[in-house]
Amino acid sequence: MPHSTRRQLLSATALVAFASPVLARSVTGRLPWSPNEAYPVELVRPGGWKFLRPEEVAALDAIVSRLIPADELSPSGKDAGCTVFIDRQLAGPWGTYDWYYMQGPFAEKPLPQQGIQSPLVPQQQYRAGLAALAKHCRQNFGGKTFEQLSPSDQDKLLTAMEKGEVQLPDLSAPKLTTTMFFNLVLQNTMEGFFADPIYGGNKDMASWKMIGFPGVRYDFRDVLADPGKPYNKPPVSLMGRPDWNGKPA
Repeated sequence: MPHSTRRQLLSATALVAFASPVLARSVTGRLPWSPNEAYPVELVRPGGWKFLRPEEVAALDAIVSRLIPADELSPSGKDAGCTVFIDRQLAGPWGTYDWYYMQGPFAEKPLPQQGIQSPLVPQQQYRAGLAALAKHCRQNFGGKTFEQLSPSDQDKLLTAMEKGEVQLPDLSAPKLTTTMFFNLVLQNTMEGFFADPIYGGNKDMASWKMIGFPGVRYDFRDVLADPGKPYNKPPVSLMGRPDWNGKPA
């Protein structure tokens, strides 16, 4: 541009800069986060629901109670707080995958090592999956809901979902299949049953007591000198023990 002046070039550059979307930023002289920034765990207390609707709670209570039925070793998934755990996780950043990369492309037949391949976040998967389950039950069990089915019918349906022998209505690949939904609920139920009670599940540390897990006890020096002996001290949660701080385990 032989006839352009330096002022014209600077003006044109500024115009392009203001008209273009910002795709990145440079950080100089300071960190893009605050020193010692952390995300402390908040104690989950039962009572009320943060994401799940009443009809979804009823269905999920029944599901987790069949995945982990009560016996002489532990309470059921419902009584252990698995539904509370799932609800609080769905209401938090995990429920919307806030910290995940969620842009495509998504593989229709993903390999196990490819990780998440659905554009739906957990909130959407649970809402769609539980609605599809309710619709399937109404159509095939005389208008009943899942929680109204007999335990044997519940087990048969969950087994068929796991094996892909039944396809719930309105669910399809790659967004969400029946088996994908079952595996998600199963995974979250196990997490709620064995996670620290501070997250809402594992009430009274029942699963830890069942398997002999000590929890987050800070010091094991008193037992290291005696290997092979059963560890009989009670487990400790992130929020401590009831006899230490008066908080529920």
